[in-house]
Amino acid sequence: MFHEKKETFPERKNSSLDDTPVCPDNMVDKSQSASFLAFGSLLFLRETRHKASGAFCLNNKMKTILVAGAGGFIGGHLVSELLKNKEFKVKAVDKKPLADWWQKHPGVESVSLDLQDMAACTEAVSGAHQVYNLAADMGGMGFIEHNKALCMLSVLINTHLLLAAKEAKVERFFFASSACVYAAEKQTRPDIPGLREADAYPAMPEDGYGWEKLFSERMSRHFREDFGLVTRTARYHNVYGPQGTWKGGREKAPAAICRKVAEAKLSGKHEIDIWGDGNQTRSFMFIEDCTKGSQMIMNSDIIEPLNLGSDEMVSINQLVDLAEDIAGIKLKRHYKLDAPKGVNGRNSDNTLIKEKLDWAPSIRLRDGLERTYAWIYDQIVTNAPCPVY
Repeated sequence: MFHEKKETFPERKNSSLDDTPVCPDNMVDKSQSASFLAFGSLLFLRETRHKASGAFCLNNKMKTILVAGAGGFIGGHLVSELLKNKEFKVKAVDKKPLADWWQKHPGVESVSLDLQDMAACTEAVSGAHQVYNLAADMGGMGFIEHNKALCMLSVLINTHLLLAAKEAKVERFFFASSACVYAAEKQTRPDIPGLREADAYPAMPEDGYGWEKLFSERMSRHFREDFGLVTRTARYHNVYGPQGTWKGGREKAPAAICRKVAEAKLSGKHEIDIWGDGNQTRSFMFIEDCTKGSQMIMNSDIIEPLNLGSDEMVSINQLVDLAEDIAGIKLKRHYKLDAPKGVNGRNSDNTLIKEKLDWAPSIRLRDGLERTYAWIYDQIVTNAPCPVY
């Protein structure tokens, strides 16, 4: 176990005069007293304005948080949450052209950069005090099963961002890992107990995507150990919610099921295709739990990778049951046994996150799925474009 002193933003001082030596009255030229008084009043007014705005400043400069992958589903939601805190500025970076970002945020410095390139990472990190790395080329099981090389190329993003963060003396660095790092032999049964953080070793993760995530976890760890860069890692478990991709090949199971059920309801053809036999199990974390947990882990003193996911495990058949109940229909199921289905069982063991943070994702799947289905249904009815991440 590695131990690391907790690092937080420095506390603000009550006055910008706190670092100024105090002079006895008999050493002050009385003719300068009016000037001192005016100067002190000016500083007081400036301090009052900062307090009124809630802005956290260091040497009168607000701190900056960089979100890499901000044009994506989770990254876009994280930017929205960070903006609720007025104590810092947010910088958003993604590979996609700005016109293709689904979630746009007025007042945020938004930049299109390919973070596989070292020079782009240096530009992105410049001026940042914290870095959230959510940038990756990924999607649902259908995508990662057929695009292993593309998924592994994301290793360039985390490597170059870590190098840039080290050179820029960034205070904290967050890496978004995945439950796909867990050893395949631990996920052979649908009735699997929750995966503990230690279950990633001996290593045999999901081919392609999982190996990249596990390697990048190790890279982050060694930058902390060798270079003193404060790094934090969360292993995401199947994040879903409104504003996510729901068709096109990169969508994950909750969005895909919601789309299929909505289309069946609207078309009157009450049938649905399900990948696999429907008995494979998963847990699904709603986006609001994800963004909250990510910030808590970033600002904690937890140095080891930590599960960030729901421990409410369901089968894919049960997920379809929920979507059908929300839609008010029953569908005839066709099982595609030759389609990618991933491991037989995966669930998050939340023992460690509860111990460390006294918190864990708690939004019920039923509640999150209702909101997700309603959003996707509206997108279909209005013929709205689907987010492409």
